Amino acid sequence: MLRKPDFQRETANWSPEKVAELVGSFLEGDLIPSVILWRSTISGNIFVIDGAHRLSALIAWVHDDYGDRHTSIRFFDSNIPQEQQKAAQATRDLIRESVGSYSELSLALRNSDTTPKERLRLARNLSAFAINLQWVAGEAEKAESSFFKINQQATPIDDTELDMIKARRKPNALAARAFIRAGTGHKYWSAFDESVQSDIEKLAKEVYDLIFKPDLDSQIKTSDLPVAGRGYSADSVKMVFELVNFVNDFEPEMWRDESSKRKRKGSPLRRLDDDMDGHATIRCMRAVKRAASRIAGKDPASLGLHPAVYFYSATGRFQPAAFLAAIAFIKDLEQRRAVAKFTDIRAGFEDFLIRYKYFLNQIVQKYGSLQRSVPPILTMHKSLYQALQEGLTEHDAIERLKSQSPLRSSLKVTTEEDKRHGRNFSAETKNSIVIKNIIESAPKCAICGARLNLRSMTFDHILRREDGGTGAPDNAQLSHPYCNSGYKEGAHAAETRL
Repeated sequence: MLRKPDFQRETANWSPEKVAELVGSFLEGDLIPSVILWRSTISGNIFVIDGAHRLSALIAWVHDDYGDRHTSIRFFDSNIPQEQQKAAQATRDLIRESVGSYSELSLALRNSDTTPKERLRLARNLSAFAINLQWVAGEAEKAESSFFKINQQATPIDDTELDMIKARRKPNALAARAFIRAGTGHKYWSAFDESVQSDIEKLAKEVYDLIFKPDLDSQIKTSDLPVAGRGYSADSVKMVFELVNFVNDFEPEMWRDESSKRKRKGSPLRRLDDDMDGHATIRCMRAVKRAASRIAGKDPASLGLHPAVYFYSATGRFQPAAFLAAIAFIKDLEQRRAVAKFTDIRAGFEDFLIRYKYFLNQIVQKYGSLQRSVPPILTMHKSLYQALQEGLTEHDAIERLKSQSPLRSSLKVTTEEDKRHGRNFSAETKNSIVIKNIIESAPKCAICGARLNLRSMTFDHILRREDGGTGAPDNAQLSHPYCNSGYKEGAHAAETRL
């Protein structure tokens, strides 16, 4: 059986143009690098060491399944993101235009009198050319080392993907891979007991739905935005891996071969061992679910942060760093038992973020879109929270932010005159208009006054049921889950003690 080893990279990052180009090259008889295989002496399975993308593209062409048809639907348990469906159809259309589908070329040989000459030529080439194969000899370690040597010479593997491949048996990488595909696709956790596999897949689906639903289109057309942006993208892989590591306090040295070299407060960092039974992976995943449920969804502890306020830039672009910084900010508030105090000033906090939304763009422009931008965005949140706690004016709050080392050269107050626009509406301009309207039209929590995300909205009894309140419409108000439960109940308990 032909298999893909678990140290291979994902095969979902070729563009439609690249897939069509590969199929065209094959039919033209152009030189295509050999596919390198290795046969396991234990299972007898044949593994693709190099050429998985090439092989996948040709198999997709033969089956007319570029990630959206029967085989893919079964493999991904019907969880096919809208973005993947669009990419698949774009690939299909492009191949039909350029060289023709496999079924079309197969029929061409039987209908040579009615087939255009160019397509007939390609159809004849179909049976004339083949993919060259090379074999790696040796044990599994030899196959793995061959993979890394080959793939770091031509197109280097992305650092995050390389980390995930090398840590593939560790709980952080297993959890991240499960989340990315909602527990479907290749089951990197298949060696675990069935009950453990079931728990992993259930948690993955719950977290995926919580942060990546609904699917995000390239142009924002609805106020129902996913809190973590597009699930089907290269950035989402990096962000999810970062999220798993941050929430679980994992540092790179813990899963790389460097744990003995670095010490914290005089003692070596604990090493993150391979997960042999899946229980460590489940613990990781539960920690991520708790963190995600704190900022999204309808869990009683959820703050229900509005995505357009916290996670999307002024131009409507999802910012992974802003998402991770918000997770970090809420975690910090929890550790300091300051969530209720934040709720006291939350409306003003969000009004500031909205008014100076371009601050996020300025930070990302300076530091980059992911890991490096998280600390300065977190600094901005913490400093703004402290400034509002102290009752500073907006001007003084801005000066406080500018005085922070990570923000000193990043933040600049701009006016409409500083912006330059062309004659036509760009995609960014359209998205910024939609984001602005989403924020302006968002309902507000009747308890804290901050904006409500419709996916995290709850109905609160104005007069509590315990105090005789009924379910009549005039006794109902919209609120965040946390405001409806923890915050309101805490305030009631404080009043009772007085």
